[in-house]
Amino acid sequence: MNLDFAGKKALVRVDFNVPLNSAYEITDDTRIKGALPTIRQILDNGGAAILMSHLGRPGKKRKEDGSIDRERFTLNHIVAHLADALGTSVHFCDETVGAKAEQMAADLPMGEVLVVENTRFNDGETKGDASLAEAMSKLGDVYVNDAFGTAHRAHASTTTVAQFFGAGDKSFGLLMEKEITNANRVINNPDRPVTAIIGGAKVSDKILLLEKLIDFVDNLIVGGGMAFTFLKAQGGEIGNSLVEDDKLDLAVTLIEKAKTKGVNLLLPADSRLADKFANDAQQQITASKAIPADWMGLDIGPAAIESFKGTILSSKTILWNGPMGVFEFANYAIGTKSIAETVAKATAEGAFSLVGGGDSVAAVNQMGLAEKVSYVSTGGGAMLEFLEGKQLPGIAAIGG
Repeated sequence: MNLDFAGKKALVRVDFNVPLNSAYEITDDTRIKGALPTIRQILDNGGAAILMSHLGRPGKKRKEDGSIDRERFTLNHIVAHLADALGTSVHFCDETVGAKAEQMAADLPMGEVLVVENTRFNDGETKGDASLAEAMSKLGDVYVNDAFGTAHRAHASTTTVAQFFGAGDKSFGLLMEKEITNANRVINNPDRPVTAIIGGAKVSDKILLLEKLIDFVDNLIVGGGMAFTFLKAQGGEIGNSLVEDDKLDLAVTLIEKAKTKGVNLLLPADSRLADKFANDAQQQITASKAIPADWMGLDIGPAAIESFKGTILSSKTILWNGPMGVFEFANYAIGTKSIAETVAKATAEGAFSLVGGGDSVAAVNQMGLAEKVSYVSTGGGAMLEFLEGKQLPGIAAIGG
């Protein structure tokens, strides 16, 4: 951040879209921790911070009468936790914009923090409404976007608001800078060999990513449910495993593109099967192309794990996005956990590793390995789109 915060109110878009339990207690504060360095730098440099964020999807999960469920989605749930983490006073405004918010921002002492209400309580937020963005801009002297997780959304608080600040009065936050730097390290002149490990349920969710990766990786490991579309496309018998029959031709095209580009495409040699979609299902392990009828693959098998391990440990740059199986079932999380341990080991041996996306991030966090990989991204969808080569609105708005 190249802004002078002394004596200034910094309007900061953070990503505090954290999971809450039924008692509205934070169950994973990774995103809050990610924003702390930016907030601390503003306060330490003599400024005050006004924080904006969304929490959940209040517009889509309304109460029975059609109104916003303010109790469920209020950002007030995170204020005490944030104050404890920062060790300073954190105030809360139950409005995002307007006279009350402007007055609280104006009265905010330097060295303290104000959290304004959930940006998505305002209809214009997701539409990128200019009048809402202008009202937001009145809360601060400078604007900082530190919400990489929402950088792919052209919302009022992430993108439009930036136009109301001059070039010298807006900046990325430290978290955004780290996300961009680490993603660029993977896609621009990485140390080789480069291995991408891509999992998850569907090929259709990651078509553009797979096409992009084949252009620059040396090894492409495909696991999770999406692997069965590739396996069936190769003539394999996959039983009741998840498959996208309308993507079989695409899978063939990607396989052929990998061959043409000299990319080593690895699919799971064997799979851990279940006779029903449940953690307590009957299990067996078979070759991934010889799965019996009425059985489904829910995790990669031991031979696949060993094959993938060897490739990962021989790599200098590693990108991991998506689980190897149904990670929420403990009996089918073996493959994902093994990959997490192997990525951590490769990192310890000198590789650069970037982990991004839902269950792969959850895996390294649950196993206490987050500090043993090079970088854990806070932005699932945003990181995917960045790696696909798309220009993210939240980044472009700052001028990058």
